[in-house]
Amino acid sequence: MSSSHTLERQDAASTLGPIRQTYAGTADFPPMARAYTQVSHVVRETGLLRRTGWFYALVGSAIALGFGGVVTGFILLGDSWFQLLMAAALGILFTQVAFLAHEAAHKQILSSGPAGERLARFLASGVVGISLSWWDAKHTRHHGNPNRVGKDPDIEVDTISFLDVDAAKATGLRRWITQRQGWLFFPLLTLEGLNLHVLGIRHLLQRGPVKARWTELGLITLRLAIVLVPVFLLLPVGMAFAFVGVQLAVFGVYMGASFAPNHKGMPVIAPDAKLDFFSKQVRTSRNVTGGWWATILMGGLNYQVEHHLFPNMPRPHLAKAREIVRDYCASFEVPYTETTLWRSYGIVIEYLNRVGLAARDPFDCPAAAQLRRG
Repeated sequence: MSSSHTLERQDAASTLGPIRQTYAGTADFPPMARAYTQVSHVVRETGLLRRTGWFYALVGSAIALGFGGVVTGFILLGDSWFQLLMAAALGILFTQVAFLAHEAAHKQILSSGPAGERLARFLASGVVGISLSWWDAKHTRHHGNPNRVGKDPDIEVDTISFLDVDAAKATGLRRWITQRQGWLFFPLLTLEGLNLHVLGIRHLLQRGPVKARWTELGLITLRLAIVLVPVFLLLPVGMAFAFVGVQLAVFGVYMGASFAPNHKGMPVIAPDAKLDFFSKQVRTSRNVTGGWWATILMGGLNYQVEHHLFPNMPRPHLAKAREIVRDYCASFEVPYTETTLWRSYGIVIEYLNRVGLAARDPFDCPAAAQLRRG
């Protein structure tokens, strides 16, 4: 039997033992420079880095039809609370476009870097309404150093604390949230859609050089007009605000629920650890099982290990690359982590609650509370 079939599926709990804050030192990961060279050669020879224009044309057409259906439904429904269904559908469609923008920025769709960047900018700023230049700078840092303390912006504190040291510093309302952040994670994602828009605009309005500042501001302004003007012209004010709120909430939850399983609860790398590329990317990433439906639902992010090893690999080839990477991980005894979507959410919630313990008062127990009241 092939080693790819005998390799056990591991979730973060098996990788970390009990979910805990883990700082991996240099000694934990042996040199693996040859592993990436070899697996990269096989992937290239197999043709898995070739562009698949037909696939993205089909996905783009399906999304365009979806937008057409939402516009038609919006016009036909008129002054009806059923419009909130159209708002939810918009949130889903904007997330699917965000997946395409992510792939275009990674040159998965077009082989030309400048053309891919223009496409990504149009999709991100012109359709979704977020700044590509803000996202690209943040995402590039993440890919270079996933889960590395001080270098990965995705584990920096932003309401949610992903590190014990950040949780311990929480005060006031943020401390209360941090203490319960695992359970509050998905409810807080309802605000993430608005947060993504605000962070992007703040980035574009900051002082200093910003790439394509005016192009993106123009695209975002035009996009806001196209989306908001019909909503507030054709619907009562209260219903219009509810429409926008539902759209942003669904967008935020869908985005957060797609990105959260990728790295949260996986090993956190110490700032001074010297790791090879292969180990760093594989050990800090988690795949989500489910096959084609998970690939559609998560825009290919379910193959996070392969995406981090080969960021410009088109979505349809990730499943085949998975078999190759699993074989090499088995050969080199590198843990390859994948689990179900629901189990990944459980890992994320448990991990965040564990980190949140650092924000709790050590004397905050029932007995101590009774003594203070006495």
